[in-house]
Amino acid sequence: MASTPAMRDGASTAETFVQSRLAARAVDGFPGVIPETMDAAYAIQDQAIALYPGRVVGWKVGGVAPALQAKLGVHRLAGAIFDRNVWPDAPEGVVVPGIPGGFTAVEAEFIARIGADADPAKLDWTIDEATDQVDALFIGVEIAGSPLSEINDLGPTVVATDFGNNAGIIVGEAIENWRDRLDGIQVETIIDGVSVGTGGSPSLAGGAMESVRFLLEHCARRGMPLKAGTLISTGAVTGVHRVQIGARAVCEFKGLGQIFCTVEEAAPSE
Repeated sequence: MASTPAMRDGASTAETFVQSRLAARAVDGFPGVIPETMDAAYAIQDQAIALYPGRVVGWKVGGVAPALQAKLGVHRLAGAIFDRNVWPDAPEGVVVPGIPGGFTAVEAEFIARIGADADPAKLDWTIDEATDQVDALFIGVEIAGSPLSEINDLGPTVVATDFGNNAGIIVGEAIENWRDRLDGIQVETIIDGVSVGTGGSPSLAGGAMESVRFLLEHCARRGMPLKAGTLISTGAVTGVHRVQIGARAVCEFKGLGQIFCTVEEAAPSE
């Protein structure tokens, strides 16, 4: 199929985002024409996935502002997570990258793991079916990140083009009996000694498992049914907390544990 001007512009956008991420260099404004639809945005993300080194091992799920849901036809969005950007929790804390002049945020999240390959022919999922597809749930942190400082201000289609504004995830301890406990787990995020947000799974519209249900449908309909072992960062339960280089954050999952991280200036990589 011959390329169209929109496809060529999307390819240029994807290449700019990927090169800028690898160079740890901020971009000045959105590098192209802002997509009008989520389908157009995901087409750019697909091109970026093909260019970015590494293997997709998970997906972040984020919310879409209620005022835009009817226009865009979705209530959540997704972005790829690569193997090189998954960090195990450590007692001494985890050092995470931030691109100077770009966007960096810390988000306390529940991270679900898919237990078995999803049926590729199944396009519609219920909450109960999605929950049954999960074999483990972990406490975790998403490091939101992009070379584009104003990425969130420009709306969901822009967010989706650049891996959903994801820079990686920290995976903490598994939660025992999570099906019975999830809605009661309280979470607090503290940045540089100041409490900046509290919440839990009910803070997300429909809860954390709604994010799993959404992603199962989203990926199936895009011809990428979820595989066993896929990690899903289900959404920011205490809010999206923007940070600067040097910030120190603690995400406390009450009665379960804490995850510590420090943001350092990202280094160029290949």
